[in-house]
Amino acid sequence: MCSASSSAPAQGGGAEELRSTVLQLRESVLQQKETILNQKETIRELTAKLGRCESQSLLDALPNEAKPGGRKPGGFPKNTMGDLSRAPAAETLHQLGQTLQALKARLENLEQFSRLNASGQGGSLKDVLQSKIDDLEKQVLSRVNSLEEGKFNGKNESEERGKIESTLTSLHQRISDLEKGQKDTRPTDRFQLTFPLRTNYMYAKVKKSLPEMYAFTVCMWLKSNASPGVGTPFSYAVHGQANELVLIEWGNNPMEILINDKVAKLPFTINDGKWHHIGIAWTTRDGVWEAYQDGTQVGNGENLAPYHPIKPQGVLVLGQEQDTLGGGFDATQAFVGELAHFGVWDRKLSPGEVYNLATCSTKALAGNVIAWAEGSIDVYGGATKWTFEACRQIN
Repeated sequence: MCSASSSAPAQGGGAEELRSTVLQLRESVLQQKETILNQKETIRELTAKLGRCESQSLLDALPNEAKPGGRKPGGFPKNTMGDLSRAPAAETLHQLGQTLQALKARLENLEQFSRLNASGQGGSLKDVLQSKIDDLEKQVLSRVNSLEEGKFNGKNESEERGKIESTLTSLHQRISDLEKGQKDTRPTDRFQLTFPLRTNYMYAKVKKSLPEMYAFTVCMWLKSNASPGVGTPFSYAVHGQANELVLIEWGNNPMEILINDKVAKLPFTINDGKWHHIGIAWTTRDGVWEAYQDGTQVGNGENLAPYHPIKPQGVLVLGQEQDTLGGGFDATQAFVGELAHFGVWDRKLSPGEVYNLATCSTKALAGNVIAWAEGSIDVYGGATKWTFEACRQIN
């Protein structure tokens, strides 16, 4: 705008129009800031009420159908795609509160992005989103009040959960649409996937399948404080074997890697709400495996599906465990948290190569089978993609 003004000083009308536009944008930004500050106050009130609600003994009488810990046996059990999550009411409310705060942070990020890019369209869309968040907060507050007064029974508690989760899904999608405006300004690998709730409908699907592999390394960044168990960061199913390659932490069990339904327990400790880099390397020769956390080897073993090559032409899903090829998701096994830089190699990486990935070294290798790229992953059910740069978040 400064360049345009200096090149045509005689065009006073054009300069006045530019100044008017700048003033309007500035006023819009100030209004958005005021709205966000008001919403932060509402969130603090909501969080306090959620804390009080969790301490109420009335919650002990609400339905709790969470499954006991343990790995699901092989085969193809009941398809639960149509079920809603059955987390206890207090846990669900806590998750909703965390989700709303995450949405606030994303809107603040979008407000800053729009200000830097002077996007009037982005501002109008944010107004709509903020209005939807206000409505959602009212629903949650109403639900908290009803719980405190003991008004909920199992049926309407489930109905309310369904309504709120549906609204969240719609809201996530609208914010994702707005965030697409940032894609042209960032590298294609600087994004993360967010799974805010334990459901059986939020997931991501890798467009590319795996080839036949006699060795592999799988690495990724994870952030979660879900309990019990962070769920299933990824699962790979093929015809005739839903557990061809699965990483899962279910119930109170340690995290496990499954290969052809054979299991090894992994000594990971990652559900502290912080970003962690994990890696698993394996070879079919004697079924030897190593586990890495934050660049350091923390475990190893052998006889894990020895001499069984990973089968090709399957379905690779992030965030859910597959009981059937590409489906049969169970909410109790869903991943809750954030995931980024998922990569697959068709060989065992060396400890030094894994360390380079965990420390964001310029020498870090991209996956030669699956590389982390925004165009290679589709998201469903309200799972979202948004800007993430591992080193900036970790350091």
